[in-house]
Amino acid sequence: MSAPTPAPTGTTGPPGPAASDTPDAPRAALEGLRSEIAKAVVGQDPAVTGLVVALLCRGHVLLEGVPGVAKTLLVRALAASLELDTKRVQFTPDLMPSDVTGSLVYDARTTEFSFQPGPVFTNLLLADEINRTPPKTQSSLLEAMEERQVTVDGTPRPLPDPFLVAATQNPVEYEGTYPLPEAQLDRFLLKLIVPLPTRDDEVAVLTRHAGGFDPRDLKAAGVRPVAGPADLEAARTAVAATAVAPEIAGYIVDICRATRDSPSVSLGVSPRGATALLATARAWSWLAGRDYVTPDDVKALALPTLRHRIQLRPEAQMEGVTPDSVITAVLAQVPVPR
Repeated sequence: MSAPTPAPTGTTGPPGPAASDTPDAPRAALEGLRSEIAKAVVGQDPAVTGLVVALLCRGHVLLEGVPGVAKTLLVRALAASLELDTKRVQFTPDLMPSDVTGSLVYDARTTEFSFQPGPVFTNLLLADEINRTPPKTQSSLLEAMEERQVTVDGTPRPLPDPFLVAATQNPVEYEGTYPLPEAQLDRFLLKLIVPLPTRDDEVAVLTRHAGGFDPRDLKAAGVRPVAGPADLEAARTAVAATAVAPEIAGYIVDICRATRDSPSVSLGVSPRGATALLATARAWSWLAGRDYVTPDDVKALALPTLRHRIQLRPEAQMEGVTPDSVITAVLAQVPVPR
């Protein structure tokens, strides 16, 4: 299950700093992303909302779906709608860490080494099929994701702000892949499932292509910036001011602790996962037009925030238990604060 989509509470706002003139303008501008991205991507509203939540929380997203469900197009359309820079890296078994982070290059003219930035120096990095590269290269993203900097030859180099890693992986084909270790999975704020489209959506996709739609030319599709970095920064400030009652904080902790006590789980949600759920619930609440977090906000983001932080016992996997089913059971058992 992917993150649901909150009900719209405003209209598309103008791009750039002018969208921050009123308190509700940043929310309206970010809500306009869904209709703008829909010009290029049919359906997938929950994934769009998940990416916006991650941007608001300064987090990263793991997108899981079979090839051909517009994961790459989704990230490109989001970047175009926000007027952000984006780069794509196809992860392969022979990819080296320096191919991602950059390296020192010798300049014969100056007889000195200069730093050549890698594709990680961008706003939205699409790490395509991240589980196809060995752990050494996967780990090259850890510092970038956690510290938002890259250290080469002992010199730290800050990454742009905003910075988001959207990594994809194929849930079907596992031959020749390197599963992400738990420590790196925990660095992703959300794991979003990108499903196959419904029949109506698939017909709409074919109709667009028959009409001349080119996924490589978003400008021709009419995708334009409807929000900018100023809107995003104002939205982040508003999200940080969203109130969290002590009862809600306790509810989040009880949910995470209950996953650790599940007989099907060998590794439950860590305290980092609890803070992640607090952050995503806050962003969700703000997008829905509230200045306080409710238990329903926590429930709405529990699956995408926690599903990749749970490690099942082998016998539970053989019985068909999934992280989603564990979280769903926990949500049904943990008392909801009144």
